[in-house]
Amino acid sequence: MRRITRAGLAGRIKRLRIAVGTRVAGMRPRRVDSGSRTSLATWVRRDRGRRSGTFPDAWRVHPNLPFEQPSRVAVLMHVYYPELMGELLQQISQIPVDVDLIVTNSSGTDLGIDVDSLPCVRNVAVLECANHGRDILPMISVVNAGLLDPYELILKVHTKNSTWRADHELLNGSGAEWREEFLDALLSSTQNIEHILAAFAGEPNLGVVTADGSALGPEFWGGDERAARELLERLGLELDPSALRFPSGSMYWTRGFLLQGLRSLSLTADDFEPEAGQVDGTTAHAVERLVGILAAEAGLRVEERSLLEATGSPQRYAIDAPEARRIRAIPFYLPQFHPTQENDRWWGAGFTEWQNVVAAHPVFPGHHQPRLPAALGFYDLRLDEIREAQQDLAARFGVEGFMYYYYWFAGRRLLSMPIESLVSGTTDKRFCVMWANENWTRRWDGRSTDLLIGQDYDQVPATEFIDDVMDLLRDKRYLRVDGKAVLSIYRISQIPDYRSVLEHWRARAREEGVGELLLISVDVAREFDGLDSTASAVGLDGIHWFPPHNSKWDWIGYSELGADAEFKGNLLSYESLVRDAEERVKSIDASAYPAVMVDFDNTARRQWSADIWYGSNPYTFRRWLAATADAVATREAERRLVFINAWNEWAEGAILEPTVRHGFGYLCAVRDVVRG
Repeated sequence: MRRITRAGLAGRIKRLRIAVGTRVAGMRPRRVDSGSRTSLATWVRRDRGRRSGTFPDAWRVHPNLPFEQPSRVAVLMHVYYPELMGELLQQISQIPVDVDLIVTNSSGTDLGIDVDSLPCVRNVAVLECANHGRDILPMISVVNAGLLDPYELILKVHTKNSTWRADHELLNGSGAEWREEFLDALLSSTQNIEHILAAFAGEPNLGVVTADGSALGPEFWGGDERAARELLERLGLELDPSALRFPSGSMYWTRGFLLQGLRSLSLTADDFEPEAGQVDGTTAHAVERLVGILAAEAGLRVEERSLLEATGSPQRYAIDAPEARRIRAIPFYLPQFHPTQENDRWWGAGFTEWQNVVAAHPVFPGHHQPRLPAALGFYDLRLDEIREAQQDLAARFGVEGFMYYYYWFAGRRLLSMPIESLVSGTTDKRFCVMWANENWTRRWDGRSTDLLIGQDYDQVPATEFIDDVMDLLRDKRYLRVDGKAVLSIYRISQIPDYRSVLEHWRARAREEGVGELLLISVDVAREFDGLDSTASAVGLDGIHWFPPHNSKWDWIGYSELGADAEFKGNLLSYESLVRDAEERVKSIDASAYPAVMVDFDNTARRQWSADIWYGSNPYTFRRWLAATADAVATREAERRLVFINAWNEWAEGAILEPTVRHGFGYLCAVRDVVRG
């Protein structure tokens, strides 16, 4: 959407202080480069904006991949000791639902896997890899390749030997005994596995299940704290060493999202030490601990097997089980990425916002710019196959439909081709619209200077808007709540006599057979023409959130992140915004519909005067979305709308679509919360 989000005069005053080191509570100055292989400086130098080499190239042409019809559950098995593989396969054969088996093999020998002896295995792939990074780097490579993205649950196992354990001062038993403890706890019988699956099905925030005695705390940091801290800095997260609770031994059941999100760490083989028999102090050991740290960041728990309660159904993970939905996830959709006559005239022939997106430069070390598309590429929305791919992708990850920004200026539609094509097409996906009644300016801020095209309610009154969208509202696919068509207005107070306008819209909808409307306005500040009274007092049915509007703005000093000397914009804390939103949503009014924000960073539009929320990552986003789902859980199912900023706001950093950096991580978070 064309806007710039400011906090008014208070924000401008506060901005005067941030250059000299104003700090957000909990933020620490960035550490001096340690020179380690995992330090932020090493990563930035090595990365240089590229993402090649994150998994073996040979996997790209594997004859079995990608699986045409993946299961909902995967077993990820690493084999270094092939003589122990048979025991693992026998245990896996007891899983009571269809699974896919992905095997990484660093043993140097061919693995003969008898699929006929594994009735539960639907698909199988054996991936050759180097003996590097223990079982952790092979797992990261599978994550980076996107091979775990389809799965809601994952069982991670490996041919564990751990001969060092017999000499450990704090741990009891041999490596072989430890392996047996894992297999007994995590597999051992169909009945036991059903209990574990039922626990996951009944508890949306259960993240990891490990063997009793294997969920360890801060006394087991060993020599891994520094590397863990440095890796978290890639996500904009600060480590609290005292909060450590992780599944030791690297064998566990986990929600798929927890591993899928690891792609955001941008780990490669260069991050991992050569194998030298180390038992501590390596990147592999640090990542093992980060599984627990990131589970907590995502709002997920690490539990031992004996504490589980089987409150759901194990058949929830059967391939043919119906898909339950905890919420109705509705992202905002920007219909911008195609040439128009207006943009040709204002910006030059062929302009789309991809030109802004690729021109962005990092403002501070590690800044995620430019944001580059992955699976869908630099698409053109004129292509039917692109819009269909977006719809299919959204449905696959639990998104019910899009709220399209609808641009209508005094009877003139702009950027309407995508929604017009949707309505004339055969897709069964739901949709609704927000009248984005703001000015378009060269500053992309919705204000009144440098105007390209503005709202003119004298030329064509706002009452006529309803007739322009009537065909959309009549569509059987249009999003409804309690039978009412959902229609959002961005800047409600900008409309003259808007209460009378709303009454007219309702009357016209009834006359045209549309029925009742659910009229909601965007929750924005008065400077953005938001409400100065309650929604019901002016004839609205409610409001919906639109972060970062009316959200918490906590400034970060430029020196905290090492911002470029040219930068004069705002650096803000995503974590602070999320924590505040988590508290506010607990008491949200029944007539208000919450929203969450993937990120906000309009460097692509404003570069050195951008607003940048530092610390956005799939794990914190998942926690926010889960807290929001909990807050609306008592509402009737139809009213559990949760909006998401956004599906494809590429120039503002609010992107659910797959990116080169995060892959499908944010979409995996949405699916995990929606399906529970």
